[in-house]
Amino acid sequence: MRSIPSWLRTRLGIAACALLVACATPPQATTTKELPFEQAVAQATEDLFKQTQGDLLSKVESKLARRTIAIDPLLDGRTGQQTAVTRSIEKSITEKIKAAYPQFDVLPFQSSSMGKTNLILTGTLTRDNAAGAPPKRLRLALALTDLRTGKVVAQANSLTRDDGLDTKPTPFYQDSPVIIRDRTIDGYVKTAETPPGQAADPAYLEKIVTAALIEEALGAYNDQNYADALRLYERSLASPGGDQLRVHTGIYLSNLKLGRNGEAESAFGKIVSSGLANNNLGVKFLFRPGSTEFWQDAKISGPYTFWLRQIARQSAAAKVCMNIIGHTSKTGSEQTNDRLSQQRAQFIKQRLEAEAPELGARTRASGQGFRQALVGTGSDDARDALDRRVEFKLSSCPP
Repeated sequence: MRSIPSWLRTRLGIAACALLVACATPPQATTTKELPFEQAVAQATEDLFKQTQGDLLSKVESKLARRTIAIDPLLDGRTGQQTAVTRSIEKSITEKIKAAYPQFDVLPFQSSSMGKTNLILTGTLTRDNAAGAPPKRLRLALALTDLRTGKVVAQANSLTRDDGLDTKPTPFYQDSPVIIRDRTIDGYVKTAETPPGQAADPAYLEKIVTAALIEEALGAYNDQNYADALRLYERSLASPGGDQLRVHTGIYLSNLKLGRNGEAESAFGKIVSSGLANNNLGVKFLFRPGSTEFWQDAKISGPYTFWLRQIARQSAAAKVCMNIIGHTSKTGSEQTNDRLSQQRAQFIKQRLEAEAPELGARTRASGQGFRQALVGTGSDDARDALDRRVEFKLSSCPP
């Protein structure tokens, strides 16, 4: 008697599963051993798409079971930024899908694709800064979400190391005056780490069409097409769920690049207003090394005057009390950085009081040194600019 071919055994097993019992949700895949970077990306991608095979085969033959997928560009899991290395991962995943999984058609992450896309791939690359963690350890998390059900259908993780990876932010994130980490970005990060069978984060998923339009605007900005970027960001703002930090920041940056300083200042005021409303405003003031003086390059520090003016005006209008918190990058001694971060926070407090004297009694300055570093590389360049931020956190007003 001829043996049953393996492909038929698989098909019969899947059919029996579908007819007799509810098939269990595929377990998420986690690789616990540190792998070289390219191998880690390949492993996570393979683990992710292995989880889709049974689901596809239970419907129709694999040659006909085509699906469409769009990749929402990967983010740094701690900062919410796109970087050179996260974009390289996206490229590698796209190439892997086209080579190894021909039943998937990869569509660009654009608003015009959203009505044609079955699945959205999200992913994060996160530096492990926990005490006792191996130096330079990074964790890659990938997830596939079915847009019809709103559930994550596959999720995989792998570990690697930052051995010379290019973690520099892409132009939009490098130029951004603030940390772009709001509820929508948090939802993206959460979705990338959600186990299979569970719902994707609703704050992320309900804004997916607008997110695709924002990505088009970001691409235009990165390509230095600032007029197109401004138009797309303004369309995003008018779209459902478009009142996001990325959008206000894009309008600010595009106007600034176009020499429209008045419009840029107005847009920065919206950034501040949004940040205060959500108690989430971290501004990237760049100081000279070891000092409380702003960086002298006018291309960098030129807008600081109206940044401070808008922070003061919006804070005074909202009648809020704030803790102004200075941060430093992870270089030098802890004692030196604690003192420097306190001094920088005090300097910003004084500048705000000069703009709005009533803030004197409603603000206090403190320093965190490098204890709350988001990046933690100590590179003292564009890669860890977020570590040298000044944050404005709402606090209780004194009686």
